[in-house]
Amino acid sequence: MTVYEGSFTPPARPFRFALVIARFNDLVTEKLLSGCQDCLKRHGIDVDPAGTQVDYIWVPGSFEVPLVTRKLAVSGQYDAIICLGAVIRGQTPHFDFVAGEAAKGIAAIASQTGVPVIFGILTTDTMQQALERAGIKSNHGWGYAMNALEMASLMRAMAPLTEAK
Repeated sequence: MTVYEGSFTPPARPFRFALVIARFNDLVTEKLLSGCQDCLKRHGIDVDPAGTQVDYIWVPGSFEVPLVTRKLAVSGQYDAIICLGAVIRGQTPHFDFVAGEAAKGIAAIASQTGVPVIFGILTTDTMQQALERAGIKSNHGWGYAMNALEMASLMRAMAPLTEAK
């Protein structure tokens, strides 16, 4: 049996990533973006928006993330897509609808297209919890970038499996 694993070392052929970032709760999403960029840069990815490895797409909120992500995934241009957002519970059921639909949409895109799509949308009860996850205690943006690197690498390693069929 063969073992397939992703790695975190820069590949011979550079990866291409798209980052889809929700503007709503930008105090949080900009911090997630910063952590994500720091991780990618430290792993040899050129994060310059004018460069060729990372495209940045800003959308109004987390509910809009899946639509844009699907368009990017079907383009075939990206090794992985990282979705960043923050949905913070309020006093209405709006939180449940937005968080649930964003999660379902993102999961469906990855499953339907075969492109790794990283769910980097924080779903928290309070702004304080969101800020803690976006840099006060740790920055989950870093972890989302690590997931993208590992999945992009894993999908390349597994490419011969899909090409054989």
